[in-house]
Amino acid sequence: MLRPRTARVLNSIVSQYIETAMPVSSSAVLAGIDLGVCSATIRNEMASLEEAGYITRHHHAAGSVPMDKGYRYYVGSLAHIGLPVVEQLLINHLFHQVEDEIEEWMELACTLLAQQVRSIAMVTRPTAPATRFKHMELIALQSNLALLVLVLEGARVKQQLLNLDQAINQEELSVIANKLSSAYKGKITHQISASSGDLNPIEMAVTEIIIRLMQAEGRAGQKESFVDGLPYLLGQPEFNRGENLSSVLNLVEQKRLIELMNAVSSPGHQVDVLIGQENIVEDAHDFSLVMSRYGVPDEFTGTIGVVGPKRMQYPKVIALVGYLSLVMSKLVAELYGRDLSGLNEADHQN
Repeated sequence: MLRPRTARVLNSIVSQYIETAMPVSSSAVLAGIDLGVCSATIRNEMASLEEAGYITRHHHAAGSVPMDKGYRYYVGSLAHIGLPVVEQLLINHLFHQVEDEIEEWMELACTLLAQQVRSIAMVTRPTAPATRFKHMELIALQSNLALLVLVLEGARVKQQLLNLDQAINQEELSVIANKLSSAYKGKITHQISASSGDLNPIEMAVTEIIIRLMQAEGRAGQKESFVDGLPYLLGQPEFNRGENLSSVLNLVEQKRLIELMNAVSSPGHQVDVLIGQENIVEDAHDFSLVMSRYGVPDEFTGTIGVVGPKRMQYPKVIALVGYLSLVMSKLVAELYGRDLSGLNEADHQN
């Protein structure tokens, strides 16, 4: 813990640097906060902050630039962060204008977030922790051709044509579908594999296709995401001169963003803030990450967040990520018939 005066000096340095992207002088700190002390005292405070690793200066008389540790203290000192009611109403209005489709919600949330915070915004599709079987139907199309309709938990539907080795009618197909639906309900792929020993050749062939469809769905759900805002990020002073450009380009690769989104560790709907080297991806060490899970905890969850410069407007970004997570959670819960009526904005703060 820092002494109150030292903490105020540090927070003044961080907030001014966020606004100007310029090193902060002792005179700027003195003008920004009323501490009732002289500039020499401020310089002494800045020297102690530098020694402790909160800020850095090129030389003794130069202005100060926050280090990761300084940003972390600043974020930790923020009080409850909420979004103004006017902005909440606007966001709710926009969501009511789009179709009741998860993809529409994801795209809108991503676009809104990128525009508002002028950085990269990302939204992943809500998926179950593991793809689970819910129900299946087999529909006869021709004597040796059937359609498999596979319903997974989370209202995901997959279809596959089956070429059969023998003619089989609809009644026989329905018997197979009912048997497998009863045996596999609520199971994930390895559980289905373990319980498929007592099957005839047709049932085994259907089971193999079910497992392949479920495995493909699990892989697709992890990668399905929306990303927006790269031009905004490249316009920031840290990157518009070509500095750190390679790390930006490496970072926007799909697999890198997925790695970052998987770094969200807080349970439920809390907002996570990772600064600089706290990020697990090396290319993200010049960035900050503000993210939150959304959806129905332990059932269907996705991630929404921002990757931007460490010099980001943390109160605004945290408030927007938290509120959009709240809106998306309620929409997903309604879609899947779950009750999140007790969820409120306070549940989405860092």
